[in-house]
Amino acid sequence: MNPIVVIMLIAFFAVLLGVGLYSRRHASDVNGFVLGGRSVGPWLTAFAFGTSYFSAVIFVGYAGQFGWRFGLASTWVGLGNAFIGSLLPWAILGRRTRVMTQHLNSRTMPDFFGLRFLSPGLKTVAALIVFVFLIPYTASLFNGLSRLFTMAFPQIDYAWCVVVMAVLTGVYVIIGGYMATAINDFIQGVIMIVGIVAVIAAVLHGQGGFSEAIARLSQVSAAPTEGTQQLGAFTSFFGADPLFLLFVVILTSLGTWGLPQMVGKFYAIKNEDSIRKGTVISTVFAIIVAGGCYFLGGFGRLFSESVSYQADGVTPVYDSIIPAMLSGLAPVLIGVVLVLVLSASMSTLSSLVLTSASTITLDLIAPAAKRELPERRKMLVMRGFIAFFIVISAVIAIVQAKSSVMFIAQLMGVSWGALAGAFLAPFLYGLFWKRTTRAACWVSFATGVGLSVLQLVKSMTGFSFGAAFLDDVLFKTSIHSGSFAMLLGLVLVPLVSLFTRRMDAQQVERMFACYQETTPVPVTEALGEKK
Repeated sequence: MNPIVVIMLIAFFAVLLGVGLYSRRHASDVNGFVLGGRSVGPWLTAFAFGTSYFSAVIFVGYAGQFGWRFGLASTWVGLGNAFIGSLLPWAILGRRTRVMTQHLNSRTMPDFFGLRFLSPGLKTVAALIVFVFLIPYTASLFNGLSRLFTMAFPQIDYAWCVVVMAVLTGVYVIIGGYMATAINDFIQGVIMIVGIVAVIAAVLHGQGGFSEAIARLSQVSAAPTEGTQQLGAFTSFFGADPLFLLFVVILTSLGTWGLPQMVGKFYAIKNEDSIRKGTVISTVFAIIVAGGCYFLGGFGRLFSESVSYQADGVTPVYDSIIPAMLSGLAPVLIGVVLVLVLSASMSTLSSLVLTSASTITLDLIAPAAKRELPERRKMLVMRGFIAFFIVISAVIAIVQAKSSVMFIAQLMGVSWGALAGAFLAPFLYGLFWKRTTRAACWVSFATGVGLSVLQLVKSMTGFSFGAAFLDDVLFKTSIHSGSFAMLLGLVLVPLVSLFTRRMDAQQVERMFACYQETTPVPVTEALGEKK
């Protein structure tokens, strides 16, 4: 067991727990526990957004998989994440989300749907969608940790890594709530930036430098099944499969606009000036972390001899690509990588379980109670659900790692598309367009969940629709169906709104009046003091 890695992990865990204890004073009521009192600054919010976005799934799974498939063109995915997935939602959604949710006193995304469209039914169904699809997404965060953990600690069962990570995350979130999550996200974000830069430099140095690595990669040809046999496919501008690259960019970038744990960051930010600063910080963070991850993965084929392959001997085990690239690093860098991946996973895990627990408590349990639940009872219930969700996600992750249950793996694959496909369009139009109707929200919910469920059934059973477009395009992979779910929602919501019953105009006008509100000037100052 490497003592350097052990020392680094102990120091890392101690800091996380210390932050949890420090943040207790901010978690004295529901508003403080869930939203940090809506007073979180730009740096903490921007890093919380970025670290919730980029987990170990990105670093180990997607970076390896798409880097192998597209080569250096996979960097476009990272840049798409930075500009479409970070810059634009901050610039377009940030202010309106903060102002409208504060005006409506909304604390979760399902709560927003219920209050904005005056529909308890929308609120309940949205909460159920979050409950069903956010748990498998949470469990997927542990994917990819297995190989890196085994590389650093070959004598210890991977299950212990899951348990330790789950317990530590649970402790600091339960104690300190959103503020503990935000502060730890900032610390973890700094680790991720330093780690990505150090790992890229070390890997390229091991290949003889940047120019030599590019030259070697240009000599690698794709297999016939990958669309081309031309040399240089993996150093070309758009890679070996530009159309599929576009779908990956859409799913991984546009999806953040509709994910509850992402837009929830705008609920908690302090003021409009913080939004402007946070926009820049979040974008730069995403360029470094996401751009760096996918750029690194683009060199994966240079390590083809060290990668594990599936039974056909041709298709790699994608989670093995990044670990293969890192296996020759110095012990200190191995420790940095392990802390980096734990940071990426724990930051996203904390955000997801806090989102899930607050949604279930505030949008399902509290409304169903016969009497108004006091603040302390709500916080107790939320803390209980945080522990419950962490335990469930850890159990699912361990079961999946040891038995490879196909249903779990497939459910993980469709969860992102289901959540973003259901919520993105009604949330976006609900903030900007007064004409958006309840019926349009229901259609979007049905489209996002429906396409995802069909994708799950097709993946599990091998079912064929008998139509080329459905089998080879729409439902080709969960990436395709998830992308179409989001894009269809953006078309269907305005279309359905035009042909369905409008909401009461006066009520809608009162909701949108918040965007015209300005800071009131004291009467004495406005009139001037008479002497």
